Amino acid sequence: MRKIASWAAVVLGLLCTAAGWEVAESGWKYEFPRDHRRHADFKTEWWYFTGNLTNDRGRRFGYELTFFRQGIRPPDERARTSSRFIVDDLKFAHFTVTDAAGKTFLFHDKISRGSFGDAGFDDGARLAWIESWNLKMNPDGSFDLVATADDAAIELHLVAQKEPVIHGTGGISLKAEGDGHASHYYSLTRLTTNGSLRVRDEKFAVTGESWFDHEWATNQLAPGQAGWNWVSAQFEDRTELMLYQMRLTNGTIDPISSGTFVRADGTSVGLTSADFEMTPASFWKSPQTKANYPIGWRVRVPKEELEFTIEPILESQELVFGPLIYWEGAFDVVGTQARKPIRGRGYLELTGYAAPLQGLNR
Repeated sequence: MRKIASWAAVVLGLLCTAAGWEVAESGWKYEFPRDHRRHADFKTEWWYFTGNLTNDRGRRFGYELTFFRQGIRPPDERARTSSRFIVDDLKFAHFTVTDAAGKTFLFHDKISRGSFGDAGFDDGARLAWIESWNLKMNPDGSFDLVATADDAAIELHLVAQKEPVIHGTGGISLKAEGDGHASHYYSLTRLTTNGSLRVRDEKFAVTGESWFDHEWATNQLAPGQAGWNWVSAQFEDRTELMLYQMRLTNGTIDPISSGTFVRADGTSVGLTSADFEMTPASFWKSPQTKANYPIGWRVRVPKEELEFTIEPILESQELVFGPLIYWEGAFDVVGTQARKPIRGRGYLELTGYAAPLQGLNR
C-alpha cells in the first residue's frame, strides 16, 4: 500500500501547475559535461539507461536504470525558504533486469524526499542517487551504475563511443503543438558496457552496449495525448536509431512524432513523422493489468533505405507500480539497409496502454 500511495503522489505531482518553471524553448546551447547534470529550473528531468548484455557463454540479459526528478517547489520559492523538511524535488527511480534464458523479468522502484541525503542530484561525481542506487560520472567522462535489490543487481562501467546526439531542431524536441510542449533531449547512443549482473542468487560477469537518454522539460504533453511508443536501436554496423510516436486518445498518431538516425561516424539525421513507419506485428496481453501491448513491430525508414523487425527477447517485460504502468524491454532487430542484411539490439518503451497517462511525460 505504501508504494501505491507514493505513486499516487507522484502522478498528482506531475499534474501540478507549471507556473514558476522554465519551459523548453528553441536556442538552448548544449554543453558537456555540464548538461549531464541537473537542470533545477525545469519541473521534470530523467537520466535513463538501458542495455543489452551477455555473459561469456552468450546468455542474454537486458537492464534499465532510470532516475527521475520531479520538481515540487519552483526556483523562486526555493530562494525564500530552506529546510531539509521542505521538499524541493521528489526523487524516484526504476530498475529492471531481463533474463531471456531464465524467462525472468524483475522490476523495482524507489521513491524518496531525500531529506537526509539519502537521495539527490549533483553531489560531486554523483549525478543521481537513491539509497544504494547510484549514477556516477567519472573525470574521464565514463559512467558507473549501481543498483541492488533482493532478487537483482547490477554494477556496470559505461564508456561512450560517440559524442552526444541532440534530438529535434533548435535545441528542443517537440512533443505536441503549442508553446512549451517540448523538451531538451540528447542521447549517448552507444556505450561499451562491462561489469556484473545478478539474477536472484546467480551472479554473472557481463559485457555489451548501453544507451543513455537525458531529458528535461516542463509541461511536455498536451490534452488528447494518451502515451507513446519509443524505440532505441543499435545496429551491428555501428549506426543507431531513435523513434517515438506520440499516441492520441482517439487512437491515431500525433504528426509531431519524430526520430533521429545516427550514422557510424556519429553524425545524425533528424526524422519527421513522415520519414518513418511503425506497424505493430505482434501483441502481448498482460495477465495482471489486461493491457494489450504491441511488442513486435515492422519499421521502415525509406530515406535511409532501412527496414527491420523488432522481436522482444521476452514477452513479459511490464512494470506495474500502482497507477503507473508501462512496458519496457529488450529486443532483437533483423532487417536490411540498402538491401544488405542488418542485425541489432535495442529497447522498446510502451506507455498509456493500461490507462492514459494524463500528464506523465517521458
